[in-house]
Amino acid sequence: MGFDLESVAEATSGAIGALVSTTILYPLDTCKTKYQAEVRAQNQLKYRNISDVFWEAISTRQVLSLYQGLGTKNLQSFISQFIYFYGYSFFKRLYLEKSGNKTMGTKANLIVAAAAGACTVIVTMPLDTASSRMQTSEFGKSKGLWKTLSEGTWIEAFDGLGISLLLTSNPSIQYTVFDQLKQKLLIGQLSKRTGTESSPEALSAFSAFALGAVSKCIASCLTYPAIRCKVMIQAADEDEEGSNEVQERSQKTKKTVSDAFYAIWRREGPLGFFKGLQAQILKTVLSSALLLMIKEKITKTTWVLLIALKKFLFLKQSRLKSA
Repeated sequence: MGFDLESVAEATSGAIGALVSTTILYPLDTCKTKYQAEVRAQNQLKYRNISDVFWEAISTRQVLSLYQGLGTKNLQSFISQFIYFYGYSFFKRLYLEKSGNKTMGTKANLIVAAAAGACTVIVTMPLDTASSRMQTSEFGKSKGLWKTLSEGTWIEAFDGLGISLLLTSNPSIQYTVFDQLKQKLLIGQLSKRTGTESSPEALSAFSAFALGAVSKCIASCLTYPAIRCKVMIQAADEDEEGSNEVQERSQKTKKTVSDAFYAIWRREGPLGFFKGLQAQILKTVLSSALLLMIKEKITKTTWVLLIALKKFLFLKQSRLKSA
């Protein structure tokens, strides 16, 4: 297929968008992650709500520690979004060329998105694990990327891989919920006007935005228990004063999904699986909005720059051959 310039442009703009949105929202992400990683022990909680994490950073004069692990997170975001957007665009173009279709159906779209998401998760898993450990470390005690990864084995660097692959279903759930709500809304609107149940063609812009937000919230709620278990598995070991038994138990509950699941159920009950859900939804919605907004703004600029770079390299290569 040759050099896919369009896929590179999409991937580059998406990666830059992810870089900016991650940096802007990183303090919120750090507070959310530390809050999610804590499990109730002997009816005691260090953080009663997500704001306690923020006030701890202020009271200990470690405000800049809200950005601990930012470099690793940015590297992960840039690489993951580049791989995802490139993979999605590439697989989509490949599918359309092989099938001869002009558009891609719902099932094919979901399969392509899942494939791109799975590739992204596998490649960036060590960075994801390292950034989670750095974020959940005590304020001011975060270690560098290489030291964080070198403390364990490479198998431990892929902690939570299975559940991360499972979480690639989140967009599929979102799309399915959106489609179902859309059909019901359209049928209801037309029934009120005409008394029939034939569906009109499209939603208004506001209705589409509202349904998109609702479907994203529903998808986040359904997959949130898995999200919290993943954070617990990847979280750093406790570094507070306490018995070795507590520390060993804390470390054990982060080894597997079943241990994390059992720890939440035993210590916090069913509602514990949704601890930090509001912050997760807020962060996800804001991050997606910023990413897509920035991506749309710079896509054309990225395309022009890549074309200019390609022409420059071609001219330079031609001159070297002629010389």
